[in-house]
Amino acid sequence: MAIFGRHPYEYLLDPTVERRVIRVRRHWASLLTVLLQTFGVVVVAFVLSQLAGDDLWVVQTALWYLAIAALLRFIWRALEWWFELIIVTDKRFMISKGLIVTKISMMPITKVTDMSYLRTAGGRLLGYGTLRVESAGQKQDLEKVEYLPKPEAVFDAISELIFGEKKQAGGKPPPGGGGRVRSGMLGPPPRRRRTLTK
Repeated sequence: MAIFGRHPYEYLLDPTVERRVIRVRRHWASLLTVLLQTFGVVVVAFVLSQLAGDDLWVVQTALWYLAIAALLRFIWRALEWWFELIIVTDKRFMISKGLIVTKISMMPITKVTDMSYLRTAGGRLLGYGTLRVESAGQKQDLEKVEYLPKPEAVFDAISELIFGEKKQAGGKPPPGGGGRVRSGMLGPPPRRRRTLTK
């Protein structure tokens, strides 16, 4: 539907030009805070409405509206989490977020200079981490990616993709020289035999 904006795959190039390597959503633990807040609001609203009694029906109504608003807020955050995608291709690093207004943050792979990831105690328990990406130039929106699922696997895949390609690019021989050494050319060239003519 057009109301939800373009799908992030529409921003990718032709598969023959750009290869998708990773596509993940943030870990579900990113919803824990808003879930606990919603649960607390609903419980408090229920208890207070029971204590208020039928005489204070205005207070009861306000409390239940508050509980419904908290539930709608959680549903909205869950939809935002579902529509957000972290995509890594062999050419760029991209995060797509937003339901009605879609925001696409991109960074070329060639601009990544260093990476690191952090796992807290909760991250080790539930299986998520924070990825830090350093790039050449100004600060990027992708500098810090929180609640990344399976951070070791994602970190290794991105590292191999980024620094492996940089190593290959840096190891190219200069034009007109270098390259593979052919067999038979490891030593000095053989001398030509002189033939004596009478």
